[in-house]
Amino acid sequence: MKLVRMSRLALLSLALALFAPGLAWSQTDATKRLRIVGGLAGVNQYTRQEEPFWSRELGKLTGGKVTAEIVPFDRAGIRAQEMLRLMQLGVVPFGTALLGLTAAQEPAFAAPDLAGLSPDLKVVRRATSAFRPYLEKTLRERYGIELLAIYVYPAQEIFCNKPLGSLADLAGRRTRTSSPPQSDLIEALGGVPVQTGFADIMTNMKSGNIECAITGTMSGNTIGLPEVTTHLHSMPINWGLSIFGANIGAWNALSPQLRGTLKQELPKLENAIWSEAERETGDGIACNTGSASCVDGRKFKMVEVKPAPTDDARRRAIFESTVLARWVHRCGAQCAELWNQTIGPVVGTEARAK
Repeated sequence: MKLVRMSRLALLSLALALFAPGLAWSQTDATKRLRIVGGLAGVNQYTRQEEPFWSRELGKLTGGKVTAEIVPFDRAGIRAQEMLRLMQLGVVPFGTALLGLTAAQEPAFAAPDLAGLSPDLKVVRRATSAFRPYLEKTLRERYGIELLAIYVYPAQEIFCNKPLGSLADLAGRRTRTSSPPQSDLIEALGGVPVQTGFADIMTNMKSGNIECAITGTMSGNTIGLPEVTTHLHSMPINWGLSIFGANIGAWNALSPQLRGTLKQELPKLENAIWSEAERETGDGIACNTGSASCVDGRKFKMVEVKPAPTDDARRRAIFESTVLARWVHRCGAQCAELWNQTIGPVVGTEARAK
């Protein structure tokens, strides 16, 4: 994959815009202020978990000695594919990166959340746990990034603007995807993948550029996707993992006490986000279909298309024959070995190098 290249002037401009006066934290007397780039704007992971932790909880935890300012990356003028490099360079000292899209720079990082791998959160938890030591080591040694947390979004499912009875009905339909592995799965189903950012889903659906979209059950509800779609296929395609980390220089510049506090508290934030993702997956379906059990979202009247046994069998077959195989092709033979040493044994699937 070709790395994103930015001029020194562009990097400096971005740094000044995001982090003026340009340090990981600014100091006045006895206070410090961290500058954080968070996850996707408008979704509950950010509004209910990330933003409150940094803007309110951190101050309470440190007795007001440390505060933080957080901005979602997609409202900071940052492309998700650039985040890893910007953190590596220190332009973003503390940042959240969508793991699947860091694969543009590091293809191996897509492994724990490949499309079609995890039909439930238990599987993605096992895959993530198995892969985490490699992820921590590689981020630190190759990119100079300290991994501090791994977050997950609710299940990424398929919204369509006309009826479908099974995955087979996606054939010929233009479907929004967010990563190459999602595109591989849609293509294997006979569909036409259209890779776009989350913020562009509604525009593309309203313009007719796409007929279906893969996104989170509650994320779709939040942006009003059920207003322009009618059917929701409730098989998880994947989940949407993201990493939160710090440029190692910015991390080491913090006091030992503050590093200790963050190391203690960020796993709690991580666990809260995972728990909420599980709850929101079901609540998103309930709200999108207008169920009385809907709690937090807006009620709509979508038709839930529950996965048939044939759908699950097709998911497994496409994952092994296409999604995993193409990931290995993009990533290289060493990634087949990595898969077989980490995730493969816990999910019972072997990768083969071509």
